[in-house]
Amino acid sequence: MKYMILVYGSQQDYDAMAGNPAPGKPVWSPQDFAAMGQFMEEFARELTESGELVETRGLTAPVHARRIRLRDGAPVVTDGPYAETQEVLAGYWIVECGSFDRATEIASRLAQTPGPAGVADTAYTDVRPLAESREELDL
Repeated sequence: MKYMILVYGSQQDYDAMAGNPAPGKPVWSPQDFAAMGQFMEEFARELTESGELVETRGLTAPVHARRIRLRDGAPVVTDGPYAETQEVLAGYWIVECGSFDRATEIASRLAQTPGPAGVADTAYTDVRPLAESREELDL
């Protein structure tokens, strides 16, 4: 079965990683950012070696995003960033493994991602099974 592991962040989080934190947010040093990058590379390497990694990508900051909504029957495009506290998808992994428990175990390792003090306190990860067909959707 395939599962998607999703991580989230806000524009403020991206700004902090670039060295421009919002008031009250942790400051990321270049060493913090490098440690996070090294952790992510090792995480992906281990999943590749185990044969469980299908794909992974990090996403650019919300300032580079566009949101499309339907208003009065017409699409309306809004450029990011959105409300500063709004979290958006920051990255994902697609893994193929034997069980939801194994996918959860893999995702749980992301709680160990290095960063400045306090960052992990608000971070979270979602794990969701991927439906291969319409019949697999539990509605």
